[in-house]
Amino acid sequence: MSCENTEQPVDLTSSENVQRGQEVYDRLTSGECLDVIAELDAAYGRESERS
Repeated sequence: MSCENTEQPVDLTSSENVQRGQEVYDRLTSGECLDVIAELDAAYGRESERS
C-alpha cells in the first residue's frame, strides 16, 4: 500500500474556484482572515495536512 497523496488536484482556474479564492484573498487583505491555510482548505474542500 502506497503512502502517496491520492487526492485529486483542484482546478483553481474554474470560475467557482476563482471566486472562492478571491473571497479568501479579500478577507486576508482586510485583516479578517486569521488562518489563511484553514480558510483555503475549507474553501476548496480539502483537509489540512498540518499537525
